[in-house]
Amino acid sequence: MIFITNEHIQKVLTMKDCIEAMEEAYGELAAEHAAYRPRIDFYVPQEPHFYRWGTMEGASRKLGVFAIRMKSDMLIWNRQGAFQTEEKYCIRPGTYCGLIFLLSVRNGEPLALMNDGVLQHLRVGACAGLGAKYLSREDSKVLCMLGSGGMARSYAEAILEVRPIERIRVFSPTRGNRERYAREMAKRLKVEILCMESPEEAVKGADIVALATDSLVPVMKPQWVEPGMHITNVRSNEVNRDLLSRMDVIGRLGTATMMLDHPPEGAVYGGDGMFAYCAGTLEEKKRIPPAPDRSVDNPRTGTLPDLMAKRWPGRTAARQVTFLNNQGTQGLQFAAVGAKAYELARAGGLGHPMPTEWFLQDIRD
Repeated sequence: MIFITNEHIQKVLTMKDCIEAMEEAYGELAAEHAAYRPRIDFYVPQEPHFYRWGTMEGASRKLGVFAIRMKSDMLIWNRQGAFQTEEKYCIRPGTYCGLIFLLSVRNGEPLALMNDGVLQHLRVGACAGLGAKYLSREDSKVLCMLGSGGMARSYAEAILEVRPIERIRVFSPTRGNRERYAREMAKRLKVEILCMESPEEAVKGADIVALATDSLVPVMKPQWVEPGMHITNVRSNEVNRDLLSRMDVIGRLGTATMMLDHPPEGAVYGGDGMFAYCAGTLEEKKRIPPAPDRSVDNPRTGTLPDLMAKRWPGRTAARQVTFLNNQGTQGLQFAAVGAKAYELARAGGLGHPMPTEWFLQDIRD
């Protein structure tokens, strides 16, 4: 049993590794040899903020692992003009608590505890990369990035792994953030990056549009969509029914991101659109930002595993507008990238040892 830190993961795991691991996991899902449980949240009202606990699980028979990802957040909901965002922290702003517990499905052995920060960005970016690989035009050269945070960095890295991107146009509401992004990512990716003054300007003429924000409201307007575009998101909130009506081909990673159509009495859908419990009164529950438009979770859309297995055609013409809802299947994603990180860390002699006996007992439940 070992504890693997973000620093260990950064030393051994690449975006290419993650894309390959995710592609293998979705192949397993298509063959019904992998499974996952959608994310479930638990809110506890505090003053002035809310506490939220979230978990998601997944397993792969081929990889031989089961993973549960757990996160403990204090939430702050802010509005900035037309934008509404969700900030989070643990103990104090700037620190976070997220862990992955990796176990063997072959003998039940606990294998590792890991920080989830680096893996979180890599696994989401890898899925955006896979979406671009299977749904965008092969000659896509211009990437629009709406957002300039950690996800915007991993999305750009992943999409450049699968498409010959020559230019990135970035917009975020804070000038300093987008300028910092352009400087850092131009140096890292060796491509031209232009800072734009508006989201519409950033989107215009793009082959691929990545919505990589922390916004709780839509960030792209339907009239900005152009023939041949491929669009992907981070959050369900970033798109709505009007934008989706402009898509010719809509894909998703797996089943709908919402947990239940008929939740238990008193349950809520949080701002991320996740099924949640809340230890609060009706008035306190009303403080939780409303769930996004459910149309993004349409179960009749195609899935990435079906596309990989050639059970769904996906894009069939260059002028089609495609969309990947990069939501759901999180538990399986953490199993896939967690297993790869564990394998590489062990091979490199990395990780803090912890006696396996600490996690075993002789008392049966």
